[in-house]
Amino acid sequence: MASKFVAVAGATGGLGQLVAMELVKRGMPVKAIVRPNTDPLRTEKLRNSGVTIAPVGLDAIPALTGELSGAICVVSTLQGLGDVIHTAQGKLLEASMAAKVPRFIPSDFSLDFTKTKIGSNRNLDLRREFHNELKKSGIAWTSILNGGFMDLLVGNSPMVNHKTHKVAYIGSTTQPLDFTTMVDTAAYTAEVAIDPNPTPNFLRIASHTVNVKDIAQAQSNVEGVTYNQSWMGTVGSTELMIRVMRLFGGENDVFPAWQGMQYMVNMFSGAGKLDPLDNNRYPDLTWTKVEDFFREHKNKKY
Repeated sequence: MASKFVAVAGATGGLGQLVAMELVKRGMPVKAIVRPNTDPLRTEKLRNSGVTIAPVGLDAIPALTGELSGAICVVSTLQGLGDVIHTAQGKLLEASMAAKVPRFIPSDFSLDFTKTKIGSNRNLDLRREFHNELKKSGIAWTSILNGGFMDLLVGNSPMVNHKTHKVAYIGSTTQPLDFTTMVDTAAYTAEVAIDPNPTPNFLRIASHTVNVKDIAQAQSNVEGVTYNQSWMGTVGSTELMIRVMRLFGGENDVFPAWQGMQYMVNMFSGAGKLDPLDNNRYPDLTWTKVEDFFREHKNKKY
């Protein structure tokens, strides 16, 4: 492989694969760090696009360090709980430091957890805790915060019910909500990874900032049927419901029902709002509006 490349961990996942493809599109050689014995079908698209596949365990620090040597950036798109965000990603960071990689992009891709209250969102807390290791590492790092993935608004969405033609919300219909498509997030991440200039520790992006009324109107325009807002309670009552639901388990699940509710609380309270946005850092990028996204995905099966 060429001495100059970007390594992507988690490249067989949805976002990781998109990041790898965006890097290839920009002419940057890519090395995908995948688990040993990964099904070849999961890496076929990457290999066909010219991505180098590196099967190596994240706990095999010497081998991992060797695979990362020469990388200009390591992008982590690993997803999971503490064993992934803390332990596995921690090993990836350790190997990146040993390989003297100049830039590390952690797997944050979320609401602004620098502003949310500790304990209000388990998955955001895991990311916040990992930043303690980043700060001690000495490596240059950049966290990309993109709000909610717009992709979660289509298909079997927790917010949009196509049978009842309703958009669920808590709190107020006028609360601004940040959404970014996975494609837009991947394109921005690729730009950060190959940026020859120093990048800030935090970059905040949103394809489109909308409220619940905007989402309902966009669905109405696309589907030709009126979508209405459906109030599910206050932010406070939802927080109380979360506490009750956690008594019945789900702590070992990546996304139990109450975890989704925690994201809703963070979004509809305004606590996780992204401000200011850094969309203009890379002026050649374009951003997807909610209605255009709905129209693009109208006939897709999920």
